[in-house]
Amino acid sequence: MNNAKTLKITLVGIGIALNIIGSFIALTLRLPIYLDSLGTIMVSFLLGPLWGVITGILGSITSGITFDIYSLYFAPVQIFTGLFAGFLYNKGFMRGKKIFIAVLVITIFVSFTGAIITAFVFKGLTSSGSSYILITLNNLGVNPIISAFIVQFFTDYLDKLVACILMISVIKRIPLSLKNKLETNNIFNRKDIFTKKSGY
Repeated sequence: MNNAKTLKITLVGIGIALNIIGSFIALTLRLPIYLDSLGTIMVSFLLGPLWGVITGILGSITSGITFDIYSLYFAPVQIFTGLFAGFLYNKGFMRGKKIFIAVLVITIFVSFTGAIITAFVFKGLTSSGSSYILITLNNLGVNPIISAFIVQFFTDYLDKLVACILMISVIKRIPLSLKNKLETNNIFNRKDIFTKKSGY
C-alpha cells in the first residue's frame, strides 16, 4: 500500500472516530445539535467530497450498530454533508463571512432530507435532543412535517456551522509537510488550498 492510500485511509478512520465521538457526546448530553458530521466535514475538506461521503456513511453504519440505531437512517444526510462541504470548501467558500452562506447552502439540502426522514420514518421522535423542541411545536398545534423542517433547519445550521469552524481551526494546525501531501491528494487539486491567499 503506497503512502497516499495509507494517508487517505488513516484520515477516513480518524473522521469516522470523530463522527462517533461527537454523536455520542451529543446523544449523552441531549444537545440540540448532533456533532455527528465533524469527521465527515474534516475529510471532505482535506480529501474532497467523495472521501467525505465515504466517511459519513461508514460513521453512520458504525454508530448505528453500536449505540444509536437512528444513525443508520440518517446516512443520506451524511452524503449531502460530505458532498456540499467538500465542494464549497474547495471552491473557497469556507472562509471569512462566506462560511455563513456556505453553511446555509449545506443546511438547505441536509435539513430537507433530515426532516423527511424524521417526519415520515420516526414521526418526529429520534434520539436527538432536538426531538424535545419538535414535541413542543407539535403540542402547540404546528403541523408535524413543518415542525420537523423548522427544527431540522435551525439545528442543522448551528450544527454544521460549529463543525465547519472547528474543522477549519483543526486544519490550520496541520503541519506544513502533511498539508503538502494532502494538497496533491485532494480531487480538486487546488494549489492555494492551504496558503495564506486562500484565507486558511
